[in-house]
This record gives sequence, C-alpha cells and structure tokens, in this order.
Amino acid sequence: MLVSTKGRYALRVMVDLAEHQADGRIPLKEIAARQGVSEKYLENILSVLVRNDMLSGMRGKGGGYRLTRPAETYSVGDILRLTEGSLAPVSCLEGGKGGCERAAECTTIGMWQSLDRMIGEYVDGISIADLAKSPHGAACL
Repeated sequence: MLVSTKGRYALRVMVDLAEHQADGRIPLKEIAARQGVSEKYLENILSVLVRNDMLSGMRGKGGGYRLTRPAETYSVGDILRLTEGSLAPVSCLEGGKGGCERAAECTTIGMWQSLDRMIGEYVDGISIADLAKSPHGAACL
C-alpha cells in the first residue's frame, strides 16, 4: 500500500480545517498557501471531500470550506479509503475483485489478511482531531 499525494493532501486539508474550525469557512487560497499545494490540485481533492459530505463548500464572498461534523468523528481510514480506494496491501484482497483464484491453496493469504486488518484498525483508530492535537501527528499518540 502506497498512499498517493491525493490521500496525503486530503489528510493535511482535513487537519488544517480542524485546526481552524473556529474561523468559520476557510477560503481555498488560504488552505493552499498554508499547505504549500497548488489551488488547482487542492480543488480536485476538496471536490471529492465535498461530494462525499466530509466538507461543506461555498463559493463567493464569505465562501470557503469547513468540516461538516466534529473532527473527532473523521477517521484517517475514512479519508484514505475515500481518496485512495482500497488500503489492501495486496491486490487479491481488494474489494470487488472477487478474491484470488489461488486463495484456497495460498500459504500467504492469512498473513496478508492479518496485515490488512492491522492497517485498517490502525488508520481507523486515529481521528483528524488526534492529528490536529499532536504536533507530530500519530507518532505522538
């Protein structure tokens, strides 16, 4: 599993918005400047988050983005699954693929399933609020 810039930037945006919740709607320009990411690229990521009700977005004067619910209710896993798709460590575990035709005799499938479970439990156990509170992210949890 390799998390792309889309997933990493989505997490950074969500943490940024959690840290600035008291400021109301935050303009894209401000988020992009703080995160050092182009507005165009962030716009694509933000549109995915808005379409999936993770964020509320409003255009025009006084517009910007904000979280739709408390930061504690967003897990890192939710954000990564939304932006990355599957977090499975191997393709035979990815949803919708119907599994692997060799699963019945595969000597490594149990290990991959355990790793997949551990990854899921880990990223689902960290909230955006946890990341916003910690100066060095989950490493300090």
